[in-house]
Amino acid sequence: MKCKVCKAEAVVALPSHNTAFCPVCYDRFFMKQVSEGIRKRKLLEKDDKVLVALSGGKDSLGLMYALAELGYNVTGLHIDLGIFDSSKKARSVVEDFCADKGYALKVVELEKEGVPMPLIKKHIRRPICSVCGKFKRHYFNKVAIEDGYTALATGHNLDDEVARLFANTLRWDQAYLADQGPLLPAEDGFAKKVKPLYRVTEFESANFSFLKGIPYHHLPCPYSSGASFTGHKMIWRNQELRSPGSKRAFYGGFLDRGQPAFAAIHEKKKDYEVEPCSKCGCPTSVGLCGVCRIREQLDEALVAAAK
Repeated sequence: MKCKVCKAEAVVALPSHNTAFCPVCYDRFFMKQVSEGIRKRKLLEKDDKVLVALSGGKDSLGLMYALAELGYNVTGLHIDLGIFDSSKKARSVVEDFCADKGYALKVVELEKEGVPMPLIKKHIRRPICSVCGKFKRHYFNKVAIEDGYTALATGHNLDDEVARLFANTLRWDQAYLADQGPLLPAEDGFAKKVKPLYRVTEFESANFSFLKGIPYHHLPCPYSSGASFTGHKMIWRNQELRSPGSKRAFYGGFLDRGQPAFAAIHEKKKDYEVEPCSKCGCPTSVGLCGVCRIREQLDEALVAAAK
């Protein structure tokens, strides 16, 4: 198999693009996908101060590297969830990566915040993945706003976005369909959020990190077993095998035609105000934000358990 660009030996075949690349040409392809995605959707400006959410996985570390190579001012943010060896390994990978590349890094430890995920899983009767996501989004935004970052970047790839879109469509969740996309502008106390890998599949992201020699944390979260998100990804993986390019067509069509329509409908129905949380000051539409409510529930559970 030859590289379609330079005719050298190819190492990556991409049926969805009907092409194959050698390592050098694949690097150019991947970086172009990221830079073109940023340009077309106006995700970032060159003077943006970008906070990159780093989980330790291939996508977030590859994104950090790509943005730095494209000349953006980037700082990493890792949320240590306190999940035993899993979190220790993920944090170690992130810290080693940033130290090796010379990237600035911030770490928030949920253990020090009094809300490690094992404690919440033990005492709060709610799906742990939902709670974990809520806390991560809370601290991502909190750090971005308080430390003066103009954009928060996450490593969500095309597979992630397609699986989320599929789930939202199955429920016809107008609010989520109105907001879904690679860009959420800053407003009402929320930082601008961008997903520069929205044109890149999980396979393409994994190949980029592998070819660039980026070591990443690849073990799944011990709490994620049975998550519906994983099942939705499998459905689309099979669809892509039967019809290469399906993911790109589905998501691209939604961004061009579906999302603007849902956004217009949702804006007309919007009947709530976003104000600072009465306890922590972070933006919410319900007086006391979700994170503070969970903190209160946890405090009550711990008091009851101590009796």
